[in-house]
Amino acid sequence: MGSVEQRLAELGLDLPEPVAPVAAYVPAVTTGNLLWLSGQVPFVDGVPQATGKVGEADGLVSPEVAKECAKTCALNALAAAKAALGDLDRVTRVVKLVGFVASSPEFTGAPVVVNGASELLGQVFGDAGRHARSAVGVAVLPLDVPVEVEMVLEFA
Repeated sequence: MGSVEQRLAELGLDLPEPVAPVAAYVPAVTTGNLLWLSGQVPFVDGVPQATGKVGEADGLVSPEVAKECAKTCALNALAAAKAALGDLDRVTRVVKLVGFVASSPEFTGAPVVVNGASELLGQVFGDAGRHARSAVGVAVLPLDVPVEVEMVLEFA
């Protein structure tokens, strides 16, 4: 077990099996020393961890649950990275993270939700996990999931 996976284990997290694409794309593309990861949704054992829009009102996905979904998205992205690179210890930097949050019209907390992914990457990679980021509220995401995360990683 590499040091990245060991840190995940210390955090009580298991790296899941990579999520198979649900449309016409590939999970990862390398160019030079960059690994571009397709958007990952919060699948756990093949099903969405939550569905619906994020907001504060009854019947909506709470920001706290959505933040956990963002963390799950990041774990799924790391699984795709391991499948592409063979070893997560090859990652030298998290360059960019983009998080999409399916939000109710009045919800403005997308950055707090996407922190679920950003905080995990910091815990796992330390300073190399600090990244540029966008957190965007959107009307709807595939399969009605509340969060989707994509990443760009540098590797050696």
